Amino acid sequence: MGGSASSPSTNQGKDDDLADLIHRFIDSLADYSDLLPFSVDRQKLRSYTTLAALAITLILAWKILRSPPHETQRRQRRRATPPSSSTTTGRTSSSANPSTDVCSSSGDSRAQDAINHFFQPVNLTLEQIVRHKLNEGRKVTCRLLGVVLEETIPEELQEKVTVRSSVLEVLHEIAKFCDVYLMERILDDESGERVLSALSEAGVFTSGGLMKEKVLFCGTENGRISFVRQLEPDWHIDSNSEIIQQLARFIKYELHVSPERVERVATNVYSSTSLENFFGGLDQR
Repeated sequence: MGGSASSPSTNQGKDDDLADLIHRFIDSLADYSDLLPFSVDRQKLRSYTTLAALAITLILAWKILRSPPHETQRRQRRRATPPSSSTTTGRTSSSANPSTDVCSSSGDSRAQDAINHFFQPVNLTLEQIVRHKLNEGRKVTCRLLGVVLEETIPEELQEKVTVRSSVLEVLHEIAKFCDVYLMERILDDESGERVLSALSEAGVFTSGGLMKEKVLFCGTENGRISFVRQLEPDWHIDSNSEIIQQLARFIKYELHVSPERVERVATNVYSSTSLENFFGGLDQR
Protein backbone atom coordinates (compact mmCIF):
# COMPACT_ATOMS: atom_id res chain seq x y z
CA MET A 1 0.00 0.00 0.00
CA GLY A 2 1.92 3.05 1.30
CA GLY A 3 5.34 1.23 1.17
CA SER A 4 7.44 1.03 -1.96
CA ALA A 5 9.93 -1.72 -2.83
CA SER A 6 12.66 -1.48 -5.44
CA SER A 7 12.23 -3.88 -8.32
CA PRO A 8 14.97 -6.46 -9.10
CA SER A 9 15.84 -4.57 -12.29
CA THR A 10 16.30 -1.32 -10.32
CA ASN A 11 18.59 -3.02 -7.78
CA GLN A 12 20.54 -4.65 -10.59
CA GLY A 13 21.02 -1.23 -12.24
CA LYS A 14 22.36 0.21 -8.99
CA ASP A 15 24.72 -2.73 -8.56
CA ASP A 16 26.00 -2.14 -12.09
CA ASP A 17 26.57 1.53 -11.24
CA LEU A 18 28.51 0.52 -8.15
CA ALA A 19 30.71 -1.90 -10.11
CA ASP A 20 31.29 0.76 -12.74
CA LEU A 21 32.22 3.25 -10.00
CA ILE A 22 34.82 0.86 -8.56
CA HIS A 23 36.43 0.21 -11.95
CA ARG A 24 36.53 3.89 -12.84
CA PHE A 25 38.02 4.80 -9.47
CA ILE A 26 40.87 2.30 -9.92
CA ASP A 27 41.42 3.39 -13.53
CA SER A 28 41.58 7.01 -12.39
CA LEU A 29 44.24 6.17 -9.80
CA ALA A 30 46.24 4.42 -12.51
CA ASP A 31 45.95 7.49 -14.75
CA TYR A 32 46.99 9.83 -11.94
CA SER A 33 50.05 7.62 -11.32
CA ASP A 34 51.35 8.84 -14.71
CA LEU A 35 51.84 12.24 -13.14
CA LEU A 36 54.01 11.00 -10.30
CA PRO A 37 57.79 11.56 -10.48
CA PHE A 38 58.39 7.84 -9.90
CA SER A 39 57.52 4.59 -11.59
CA VAL A 40 54.26 2.86 -10.62
CA ASP A 41 53.32 -0.65 -11.73
CA ARG A 42 49.72 -0.38 -12.89
CA GLN A 43 48.92 -4.03 -12.19
CA LYS A 44 50.21 -3.78 -8.63
CA LEU A 45 48.39 -0.48 -8.19
CA ARG A 46 45.13 -2.12 -9.17
CA SER A 47 45.70 -4.96 -6.69
CA TYR A 48 46.73 -2.69 -3.82
CA THR A 49 43.88 -0.23 -4.27
CA THR A 50 40.99 -2.63 -4.89
CA LEU A 51 40.04 -3.02 -1.21
CA ALA A 52 40.42 0.67 -0.47
CA ALA A 53 38.45 1.60 -3.57
CA LEU A 54 35.72 -0.87 -2.67
CA ALA A 55 35.32 0.64 0.81
CA ILE A 56 35.23 4.20 -0.51
CA THR A 57 32.82 3.45 -3.32
CA LEU A 58 30.50 1.49 -1.03
CA ILE A 59 30.16 4.54 1.19
CA LEU A 60 29.76 6.89 -1.75
CA ALA A 61 27.27 4.63 -3.48
CA TRP A 62 25.31 4.14 -0.28
CA LYS A 63 24.94 7.90 0.15
CA ILE A 64 24.06 8.59 -3.47
CA LEU A 65 22.19 5.54 -4.69
CA ARG A 66 20.46 4.41 -1.50
CA SER A 67 19.15 7.79 -0.33
CA PRO A 68 15.35 7.53 0.31
CA PRO A 69 13.41 9.11 -2.55
CA HIS A 70 10.88 10.53 -0.06
CA GLU A 71 13.64 12.66 1.52
CA THR A 72 13.94 14.64 -1.70
CA GLN A 73 10.17 15.04 -1.81
CA ARG A 74 10.09 16.44 1.74
CA ARG A 75 12.78 19.01 0.89
CA GLN A 76 10.84 20.11 -2.18
CA ARG A 77 7.63 20.50 -0.16
CA ARG A 78 9.39 22.68 2.45
CA ARG A 79 10.72 25.02 -0.27
CA ALA A 80 7.34 25.23 -2.04
CA THR A 81 4.95 28.12 -1.24
CA PRO A 82 1.80 26.83 0.53
CA PRO A 83 -1.05 26.81 -2.02
CA SER A 84 -4.66 27.82 -1.32
CA SER A 85 -6.87 25.38 0.54
CA SER A 86 -9.03 24.77 -2.52
CA THR A 87 -6.13 23.69 -4.68
CA THR A 88 -4.34 21.80 -1.90
CA THR A 89 -7.02 19.15 -1.69
CA GLY A 90 -6.96 18.48 -5.42
CA ARG A 91 -3.17 18.34 -5.60
CA THR A 92 -2.92 16.09 -2.57
CA SER A 93 -5.37 13.60 -3.99
CA SER A 94 -3.57 13.52 -7.34
CA SER A 95 -0.04 13.17 -5.92
CA ALA A 96 -0.54 11.15 -2.77
CA ASN A 97 1.21 8.11 -4.25
CA PRO A 98 3.97 9.31 -6.62
CA SER A 99 5.53 6.84 -8.99
CA THR A 100 8.39 4.92 -7.40
CA ASP A 101 9.93 4.34 -10.82
CA VAL A 102 10.13 8.09 -11.49
CA CYS A 103 11.91 8.72 -8.18
CA SER A 104 14.27 5.83 -8.75
CA SER A 105 15.05 7.04 -12.26
CA SER A 106 15.75 10.55 -10.98
CA GLY A 107 18.00 9.19 -8.24
CA ASP A 108 19.96 7.04 -10.68
CA SER A 109 20.38 10.02 -13.00
CA ARG A 110 21.74 12.16 -10.18
CA ALA A 111 24.09 9.37 -9.15
CA GLN A 112 25.42 8.96 -12.69
CA ASP A 113 25.94 12.73 -12.96
CA ALA A 114 27.88 12.68 -9.71
CA ILE A 115 30.04 9.79 -10.92
CA ASN A 116 30.77 11.51 -14.22
CA HIS A 117 31.67 14.75 -12.46
CA PHE A 118 33.94 12.98 -9.97
CA PHE A 119 35.84 11.10 -12.67
CA GLN A 120 36.02 13.77 -15.34
CA PRO A 121 39.48 13.85 -16.95
CA VAL A 122 42.08 16.19 -15.49
CA ASN A 123 43.62 18.24 -18.28
CA LEU A 124 46.95 19.51 -16.99
CA THR A 125 49.11 21.85 -19.02
CA LEU A 126 52.64 20.88 -20.00
CA GLU A 127 53.94 23.46 -17.55
CA GLN A 128 51.99 21.88 -14.67
CA ILE A 129 53.18 18.36 -15.56
CA VAL A 130 56.82 19.44 -15.83
CA ARG A 131 56.69 21.23 -12.47
CA HIS A 132 55.09 18.19 -10.86
CA LYS A 133 57.65 15.78 -12.29
CA LEU A 134 60.56 18.02 -11.26
CA ASN A 135 59.36 17.62 -7.69
CA GLU A 136 60.77 21.00 -6.58
CA GLY A 137 64.06 20.40 -8.38
CA ARG A 138 65.92 23.62 -9.22
CA LYS A 139 69.02 22.44 -11.09
CA VAL A 140 69.20 19.94 -13.97
CA THR A 141 72.18 18.49 -15.82
CA CYS A 142 71.47 16.71 -19.09
CA ARG A 143 73.51 14.76 -21.60
CA LEU A 144 73.08 15.72 -25.25
CA LEU A 145 73.63 12.44 -27.13
CA GLY A 146 70.55 10.24 -27.18
CA VAL A 147 68.52 12.80 -25.23
CA VAL A 148 68.54 16.19 -26.99
CA LEU A 149 70.32 15.01 -30.13
CA GLU A 150 69.42 12.25 -32.56
CA GLU A 151 73.04 11.07 -32.57
CA THR A 152 74.04 8.54 -29.92
CA ILE A 153 77.86 8.34 -30.06
CA PRO A 154 80.59 11.05 -30.20
CA GLU A 155 81.88 9.77 -33.54
CA GLU A 156 78.62 10.82 -35.21
CA LEU A 157 79.14 14.42 -34.09
CA GLN A 158 82.17 14.65 -36.34
CA GLU A 159 79.88 14.34 -39.36
CA LYS A 160 76.54 15.93 -38.40
CA VAL A 161 74.43 17.12 -35.48
CA THR A 162 70.63 16.77 -35.44
CA VAL A 163 68.53 18.30 -32.68
CA ARG A 164 65.37 16.37 -31.83
CA SER A 165 62.56 18.87 -32.46
CA SER A 166 60.16 17.00 -30.16
CA VAL A 167 62.34 17.71 -27.11
CA LEU A 168 62.48 21.51 -27.48
CA GLU A 169 59.16 22.40 -25.85
CA VAL A 170 59.81 20.28 -22.76
CA LEU A 171 63.40 21.53 -22.53
CA HIS A 172 62.19 25.13 -22.54
CA GLU A 173 59.58 24.35 -19.87
CA ILE A 174 62.24 22.78 -17.65
CA ALA A 175 64.43 25.87 -18.14
CA LYS A 176 61.60 28.06 -16.78
CA PHE A 177 61.98 26.50 -13.33
CA CYS A 178 65.51 25.10 -13.33
CA ASP A 179 69.11 26.03 -13.95
CA VAL A 180 69.86 23.73 -16.91
CA TYR A 181 73.31 22.54 -17.97
CA LEU A 182 73.79 20.54 -21.17
CA MET A 183 76.95 18.45 -21.51
CA GLU A 184 78.65 15.98 -23.81
CA ARG A 185 81.88 14.16 -24.53
CA ILE A 186 83.43 15.18 -27.86
CA LEU A 187 86.41 13.95 -29.85
CA ASP A 188 87.51 17.33 -31.24
CA ASP A 189 86.78 21.05 -31.01
CA GLU A 190 84.99 21.05 -34.36
CA SER A 191 82.37 18.68 -32.93
CA GLY A 192 81.70 21.14 -30.12
CA GLU A 193 81.30 24.04 -32.54
CA ARG A 194 78.99 21.92 -34.68
CA VAL A 195 76.83 21.08 -31.64
CA LEU A 196 76.52 24.72 -30.54
CA SER A 197 75.61 25.78 -34.06
CA ALA A 198 72.91 23.10 -34.34
CA LEU A 199 71.44 23.97 -30.92
CA SER A 200 71.35 27.66 -31.85
CA GLU A 201 69.69 27.04 -35.22
CA ALA A 202 67.07 24.81 -33.58
CA GLY A 203 66.09 27.62 -31.21
CA VAL A 204 67.38 26.02 -28.02
CA PHE A 205 68.84 29.31 -26.77
CA THR A 206 65.71 31.38 -27.39
CA SER A 207 64.62 30.59 -23.81
CA GLY A 208 66.22 32.74 -21.13
CA GLY A 209 67.18 29.70 -19.06
CA LEU A 210 69.17 27.96 -21.80
CA MET A 211 72.50 29.60 -22.66
CA LYS A 212 75.56 28.67 -24.69
CA GLU A 213 77.69 29.25 -21.61
CA LYS A 214 75.91 26.34 -19.93
CA VAL A 215 76.76 23.83 -22.65
CA LEU A 216 79.80 21.93 -21.35
CA PHE A 217 82.17 19.67 -23.29
CA CYS A 218 84.72 17.14 -22.08
CA GLY A 219 87.01 14.52 -23.58
CA THR A 220 86.11 11.54 -21.37
CA GLU A 221 83.09 10.02 -19.66
CA ASN A 222 84.79 10.60 -16.31
CA GLY A 223 84.86 14.26 -17.23
CA ARG A 224 81.07 14.29 -17.52
CA ILE A 225 80.77 12.55 -14.17
CA SER A 226 83.02 15.23 -12.69
CA PHE A 227 80.86 17.99 -14.19
CA VAL A 228 77.72 16.52 -12.64
CA ARG A 229 79.21 16.02 -9.20
CA GLN A 230 80.60 19.55 -9.13
CA LEU A 231 77.30 21.10 -10.18
CA GLU A 232 75.31 18.99 -7.65
CA PRO A 233 72.02 19.01 -9.58
CA ASP A 234 68.65 17.86 -8.28
CA TRP A 235 68.18 15.91 -11.54
CA HIS A 236 70.68 14.35 -13.92
CA ILE A 237 69.47 13.02 -17.27
CA ASP A 238 71.65 10.57 -19.20
CA SER A 239 71.50 7.78 -21.77
CA ASN A 240 74.57 5.94 -20.44
CA SER A 241 73.60 3.23 -17.96
CA GLU A 242 77.07 3.04 -16.40
CA ILE A 243 77.13 6.75 -15.59
CA ILE A 244 73.59 6.52 -14.23
CA GLN A 245 74.72 3.78 -11.84
CA GLN A 246 77.86 5.61 -10.75
CA LEU A 247 75.99 8.83 -9.98
CA ALA A 248 72.97 7.25 -8.32
CA ARG A 249 74.35 7.62 -4.79
CA PHE A 250 75.34 11.26 -5.30
CA ILE A 251 72.35 12.76 -7.15
CA LYS A 252 68.85 13.21 -5.73
CA TYR A 253 67.03 12.10 -8.90
CA GLU A 254 68.20 10.59 -12.17
CA LEU A 255 66.42 9.89 -15.43
CA HIS A 256 67.78 7.13 -17.65
CA VAL A 257 66.70 7.73 -21.24
CA SER A 258 66.70 4.49 -23.20
CA PRO A 259 64.68 3.28 -26.21
CA GLU A 260 64.32 -0.08 -24.45
CA ARG A 261 62.93 -0.94 -21.05
CA VAL A 262 65.72 -1.08 -18.47
CA GLU A 263 66.05 -2.45 -14.97
CA ARG A 264 65.73 0.09 -12.20
CA VAL A 265 69.12 0.32 -10.51
CA ALA A 266 68.04 2.46 -7.53
CA THR A 267 64.93 3.99 -6.00
CA ASN A 268 65.94 7.47 -7.14
CA VAL A 269 66.57 6.42 -10.74
CA TYR A 270 63.70 6.53 -13.24
CA SER A 271 63.56 5.58 -16.89
CA SER A 272 61.70 6.65 -20.01
CA THR A 273 61.99 6.25 -23.76
CA SER A 274 62.69 9.96 -24.12
CA LEU A 275 62.94 13.22 -22.20
CA GLU A 276 59.68 14.58 -23.62
CA ASN A 277 57.80 11.39 -22.78
CA PHE A 278 58.84 11.48 -19.14
CA PHE A 279 58.40 15.18 -18.41
CA GLY A 280 55.59 15.60 -20.89
CA GLY A 281 53.56 12.76 -19.37
CA LEU A 282 52.97 11.23 -22.80
CA ASP A 283 53.79 7.68 -21.81
CA GLN A 284 54.99 5.61 -18.86
CA ARG A 285 57.76 3.22 -18.36
